[in-house]
Formats: sequence, structure tokens, C-alpha cells
Amino acid sequence: MQAPSVRATAWLLVALAAASGCVDVICLTRLDGYFASVITGNLVHFGHAFATADVRSLVGAVVAVGGYAVGVAAATLPLRHTLPGWNRRTAVVTAAEAVLLLGFTVGWMACSARPGYGFGLVLLGTAAVASGIQSVITVGAGVRGASTTYLTGSLTELVRRRVVDPHRFADLGGVGRLAGLVGGAVLGTVVLRTAPGWASVPAAVLVLAVIAVAVGLTRRRAVTAADQGRRR
Repeated sequence: MQAPSVRATAWLLVALAAASGCVDVICLTRLDGYFASVITGNLVHFGHAFATADVRSLVGAVVAVGGYAVGVAAATLPLRHTLPGWNRRTAVVTAAEAVLLLGFTVGWMACSARPGYGFGLVLLGTAAVASGIQSVITVGAGVRGASTTYLTGSLTELVRRRVVDPHRFADLGGVGRLAGLVGGAVLGTVVLRTAPGWASVPAAVLVLAVIAVAVGLTRRRAVTAADQGRRR
């Protein structure tokens, strides 16, 4: 299976970053201030809840961090022996993330975007598992140092490179993912305010679009490679 080019993959990762921003803004504003993917923030919540004996908040932190860990483990198992880049297993794992986001969307709509504490934990856990899966997909995408769920490292590297070599062009992929995350957060916020029940739909659509485009690119490259082989 011919993987998409690095440039094409970089653009697909921008779309995944946008999906992450969309989901995280919902979790942050409507699910007790937790993130689906920013584990640093969730661990700070955990420490604060532990120190103040806030059991409800403590449970939320455990669900957010634990769900993310489950997603990482679940995605790593089928991809641990595959080469970097897009392949059939990557497509299947990405489809699993899409299913989770669709499930999140159905649940979000079912509660009219107003989940109670218990159901909110279910939604938070679902989003966290999806984010963990996406992180593994990104790591295995073949783009060195890329991330679509936690962008602290990306920003650090961009600034560090600029300081070390001011004349060097910026990492456009890293800039794109940062912009994608912000754009996804903006989009999620706008939909959350205008049509709350549909707030998570853009994230699911983005992930499904990534699957469709990636599969299309791999097939096109496979056909091109086959044609070149016949000509030889």
C-alpha cells in the first residue's frame, strides 16, 4: 500500500489538529473544565482536586487521563509492527476514532448538549479515548515530531528553531497544526453557541474526511506505481 507523500500527510495532520481543537473546546467549556487531549492540564486538575478533596473533580480527572491512556494503548497494539506512514491498519484505527466521535456526537445530541454529571463523564471518557487514538495515529504518520493533540512541543520547536537560525524558514507543518488547532477551537465555539447540539459534528466530519482523502491518495499512488512498473 503506497502511503501518501509527507506533504500530503502534513495537511491531513492539520485537519486532525482542527478536529482536536473542536473536541477540546467542548470538553473544556461544557464538561467541567477537562480536556480530551491536554493531559498536562488534566493532571493539574487532578492535583488540585486531590489537595482539596473534591471527589467529583477527582473522578473527572481520572476519566480524562485514563480514557486517553486507554486510547493510546488500544491504537498502539494494532500499529506496533507497522512502518511509519499511512497503511490499511492506520485506516482501520482512524475509523475507530471516527466511530467514537460519532458516538460522542449522538450522545451529545441525545442530551441536548446539556449532559449531567454522570453522562458527562461518559462523554468525556469517549472523547479522551478518541484523542489517545489520534495521538498514536499522528506519531505513526511518518512526519517527524508531529502532534495534533498536544502542541506545546510543536510551539517550543518552532520558537527554538527560529532563535537558533533566524534565516531558516519556519516549519510550515508545525505552523499549520497550530493554526488548525486554533481554527478547530474557533469553529467548535461558534457552533457551540449557535447550534449547541451540532458542536461535535465538525470534528467527526474532519476525521472522516481525513480517512477518505488518505485512502484516495494511497490508491492513486498505488495505481501510479503499478503503471510505472508496467512501463519498465
